[in-house]
Amino acid sequence: MTKFVFVTGGVVSSLGKGIASASLAAILESRGLKVTLIKLDPYLNVDPGTMSPFQHGEVFVTNDGAETDLDLGHYERFIETRMKKANNFTTGQIYKSVLEKERRGDYLGKTVQVIPHVTNEIQDFIKRGADFGTPDAVDVAIVEIGGTVGDIESLPFLEAVRQLSLRLGPNQAAFVHLTYVPWIAAAGELKTKPTQHTVQKLREIGIQPDALLCRADRCIPDDEREKISLFTNVAQWGVISMPDVDTIYKVPRVLHEQGLDGLICDKLRLNTPPANLKRWDDLVNETEHPKGNVSIAMVGKYVELSDSYKSLNEALRHAGMKNHVHVNISYIDSETLSPDNVAQLAKFDAILVPGGFGVRGVEGKICAARFARETKIPYLGICLGMQVATIEFARHVAGLTDANSTEFVPDCPHPVIALITEWKDADGSIKTRTEDSDLGGTMRLGAQSSDVVKGTLAHKIYGNVVTERHRHRFEANVNYLDKLRQAGLVISALTQREHLTEIVELPQAVHPWFMGVQFHPEFKSTPWAGHPLFNAFVRAALDQQVTSTPEKALA
Repeated sequence: MTKFVFVTGGVVSSLGKGIASASLAAILESRGLKVTLIKLDPYLNVDPGTMSPFQHGEVFVTNDGAETDLDLGHYERFIETRMKKANNFTTGQIYKSVLEKERRGDYLGKTVQVIPHVTNEIQDFIKRGADFGTPDAVDVAIVEIGGTVGDIESLPFLEAVRQLSLRLGPNQAAFVHLTYVPWIAAAGELKTKPTQHTVQKLREIGIQPDALLCRADRCIPDDEREKISLFTNVAQWGVISMPDVDTIYKVPRVLHEQGLDGLICDKLRLNTPPANLKRWDDLVNETEHPKGNVSIAMVGKYVELSDSYKSLNEALRHAGMKNHVHVNISYIDSETLSPDNVAQLAKFDAILVPGGFGVRGVEGKICAARFARETKIPYLGICLGMQVATIEFARHVAGLTDANSTEFVPDCPHPVIALITEWKDADGSIKTRTEDSDLGGTMRLGAQSSDVVKGTLAHKIYGNVVTERHRHRFEANVNYLDKLRQAGLVISALTQREHLTEIVELPQAVHPWFMGVQFHPEFKSTPWAGHPLFNAFVRAALDQQVTSTPEKALA
């Protein structure tokens, strides 16, 4: 039967519950256990698909087309299990499901209340995410509860997992609480009072943590750990110090050396082989001993918050490890970029333009694409980055001066990018949309396959078929493909059903490495293999260093 580990957080948010949960999962997986992770988000949005990246960071997309919390990206990068729709749910989804049942009469006229109806629904969703009671059931499901203890929004989740642990019985569930131990410079000491208070609040709810992960900017001394133990009723070996580290891939080793996985296995009565973290040690060694550096300019519109491009940042770092180099990412605000100052990009080894929505900053991205094309700097455009490269080529090479996207200029004379009204979704169903459709759930989402043209750069990277995850509403307009091809743009991959543009590139005789992709390859990158597209992009950046002129090297 599946056993559960519930991970909660206290004091402040953004302490790293996702990394801690993923790291624990990785250690348990190294012991031979089948593990999955589930994220519970306490906000009322049905999913984060319509939320601003400034509010929520990136939206991670699963193979089956779910728009989810960015922590699911950490989960997939740390363990072998692939996430799906059932691995992330929100308060909005819970209440939506409860209200739909109420409207159908499923509650047989009962008064619908938070307890038991909402809490029972949460427990059903958790079991569904773990495939509980099915042949596909995992050994351990780690359930991360978003928010912090004391938030009114997360109370139903905490009550639900308390009830679930009671129903499961002894040794079927464990609780791990992530807390913050601040260093007060004026006093010259660590303060444990916030941790005491957050555990007190948790115990008032009826949950006694089995382990405390104490985040701090330094290691927590044994005497402070003993003090925390006495005030929280957690055994001292369960008070785990989690200091800041220079790479997240050190966290599994940090937790293992302090015995967290052993504690959890003892609590859950799991008899497993010892953990084997050699692959993690090798990974850390690779990150700490690069043989060179490459510099990449990321020209985006959400650059004030690096979490907006979390998977993209990690994918570039993974590709750096595969090429034995450190990737230095410089964030360039596309709103500030213009023909007058675009030459600042000359000092970089490569240029990447990521996805985004809305007109803000688009002309700056178009400037970046043009500069990369004309100066032969390696260019990778992702989603909107592919679309702006197409617009730029149409304007300045194909002679379509007023080319644009109907997302930005609905009545533009040459809509080389436009809204499609019908497409085949990841689950095989046919979806439709109009300009008046709700924003939520009206995008092409999830993993879909496309045929790749032989003899292209894309074919060298992917082979005959490319299968990647999507998240977008607008597409390259099929009515302009012939015109663009005649001007020299290579359409190197098309969807198998609608024949929509998936990859564009320039011939290598014209440009050493210039590619735009409609999908989001960053969602499938892992630290173990990287991703073939990013591996090739970073290799192109390295090649650019070799061919750079002295003037560029000094820029």
